[in-house]
Amino acid sequence: MDRPRILFVCTANAARSQMAEGYLRAKYGDKYEAFSAGFRPAGRVSSRAITAMKEIGIDISGHQPKSLATFDGVPLDLAITLCDNARAVCPVVPSAKKTIHFSVPDPHLTPGTDDEILDGYRRARDMITAWIDRTLGVGIMG
Repeated sequence: MDRPRILFVCTANAARSQMAEGYLRAKYGDKYEAFSAGFRPAGRVSSRAITAMKEIGIDISGHQPKSLATFDGVPLDLAITLCDNARAVCPVVPSAKKTIHFSVPDPHLTPGTDDEILDGYRRARDMITAWIDRTLGVGIMG
């Protein structure tokens, strides 16, 4: 049986969507194929997102930001926008059977010291992983 294909979408595909892809792949890779993309991809994945994921045993250091255009014509079962900007620009991913939104604050906008900013990435990671466990982890896609 083919696993449902899930695409996480954010503006830059540098943090939230990369963390979501990495977590879904690591924890539920037997149930789902996980991907991520952005409509304005950054040059690299955020080092703070990499650090936050390493803290829970998941290595996303080999990930690269990808353009949403990469998935044009690729059949997807579900697209999930994780930032309000992505939802506004791309409320529906054309190649996805369904597009939903789960708003996660941008950790890059966290003010403060390096430690306080990293805490913003941890909060985003924890929101994403808890949501995935609550929804996709219980098998809402079959």
